[in-house]
Amino acid sequence: MKFFILYVFIINSLIITGVKAQSNEPSNKNAYKIMFYNTENLFDTVNDSLVNDEEFLPEGERFWNKNKYYSKLKNIYKVIVSIGEWNPPAIIGLCEIENRKVLTDLVNNTPLVKFEYKIIHKNSPDRRGIDVGMLYRPELFSPIMHRAIPINYPDQPDNKTRDILYVKGLANNLDTLHIFVNHWPSRWGGQLESEDRRIFVASVLRLQVDSILNISDSAKIVIMGDFNDYPENTSLSLTLNAKSSFDEINNKNLYNLSAIFKNQNVGSHKYQGVWGVLDQMIVSGALLNPNNKLYTTQNDIYIHNSDFLLEPDEGNFGFRPKRTFSGYSYIGGFSDHLPTYLIINFNQE
Repeated sequence: MKFFILYVFIINSLIITGVKAQSNEPSNKNAYKIMFYNTENLFDTVNDSLVNDEEFLPEGERFWNKNKYYSKLKNIYKVIVSIGEWNPPAIIGLCEIENRKVLTDLVNNTPLVKFEYKIIHKNSPDRRGIDVGMLYRPELFSPIMHRAIPINYPDQPDNKTRDILYVKGLANNLDTLHIFVNHWPSRWGGQLESEDRRIFVASVLRLQVDSILNISDSAKIVIMGDFNDYPENTSLSLTLNAKSSFDEINNKNLYNLSAIFKNQNVGSHKYQGVWGVLDQMIVSGALLNPNNKLYTTQNDIYIHNSDFLLEPDEGNFGFRPKRTFSGYSYIGGFSDHLPTYLIINFNQE
């Protein structure tokens, strides 16, 4: 009976989502995808007395129950599989997740179970209890070590935010890849009023990057996340020093691949009718060298904006991300952000 229920769930999920049925097709050994997604409040339904999660409980303001929770998990599964279809992303960075349990439910209690994703997660001190995390396919990525990088504001010790998740591992059994998963402080209260907090996080991240590059200036680094700033803002362009120009590539520099979307009327997030790129992929110069075992290019960065992720933007032009809630009205969508992903290519010789 248990297997029949699982079978029906899988078939129904594929019919509802329109995703092609998965096969045992071997993984592409010449390239794979690294994805980042802000899941917009992926909370479970269990009260955690240590954090402020009351809004997302069955008796809370959003009446967050098991049906809504499992629908949310199924939607996230759909997004992940739609990016890769026969070969879903090898590495997935996620933010706005409540805890390890929601990741465990995602990889074990949806059809995503077939791909045997493993989890890397650390609890963050964020007051709402939301964290960052990473999923990976063990046949394509082998972690060597990981740790949480805390953010401690020197002048605001009680102001807690998400840690940065750092993961070092072997990509496709070819070369070492350094990964940073980020969710920087929000713009709550205004962009300028909150900017100093993101600049501080950028300075912490830059120190971590420099410590890697000082050991090896050929290190392959991927920095992904929801930065709550745009590529041209001070935190990213000056403090992190992620360059938007690719005329000259230097191994010790960082390059913001997502900067190419500026002025294209596309983005990962829409605010007051205007698309912007809050969710970004930044790489070290060594990853832009096509002669290396691992490499990417300016043309290998994407924002995933399939039709099923969008809805008409009433009051503005075009479309916007179809989110889970509109205000406090449940609409059963996906997220207020669109996922972004990067293709990593491999030289096998």
